[in-house]
Amino acid sequence: MFTGLIEELGTLVDRKTEGTSVRLQIEAQKVLSDLKIDDSISVNGCCQTVVRVEPSVFEVIAVGETLQKTTLGSLKIGAALNLERAATLETRLGGHLVQGHVDGVARVSAINSLDGSWEYYFEIPEAFIRYIVPVGSIAINGVSLTVANIESRTIKVAVIPHTHAVTNFKDLRPGDEVNIETDVIAKMVERFVERRAE
Repeated sequence: MFTGLIEELGTLVDRKTEGTSVRLQIEAQKVLSDLKIDDSISVNGCCQTVVRVEPSVFEVIAVGETLQKTTLGSLKIGAALNLERAATLETRLGGHLVQGHVDGVARVSAINSLDGSWEYYFEIPEAFIRYIVPVGSIAINGVSLTVANIESRTIKVAVIPHTHAVTNFKDLRPGDEVNIETDVIAKMVERFVERRAE
């Protein structure tokens, strides 16, 4: 479980295909202070298991299912990655409950630079738009954000300077793909109602 508050930007320094999986080697500093093999870590919003830790890098293995549902399979060497270690029972929940279970990939449709902030617009796949509500929570590349507006299948979020500076949002351009995780509560309610109707 995560909070959607990014701890640092890591850098993808190596990737190797291993059968239907991909091993990602990520350079980092802060998260390595107590990271261990078998720990969970959010990489651009995807919950991954740490399989190797060295003084300046760690490695995860993204399996086929993850590669199909997320952007991890298309990452290029040098890509900046949003990193967050798993929350503990002592963690302040400053964002929202983020599982790191990515629903799918959305696309940046527009970015407006305002005086001191930014508006980002994302085109959401039809299958997931029903789980998003105005002023509700969404995780985009692992960042906890509030949905400011929804129009058809496009959502708008506002990004403050701090978030812009410490995440890979500053690298996004229209047409780029991002990982999205909708609010788990909406999905649980839908499943409960469906089961009651059976």
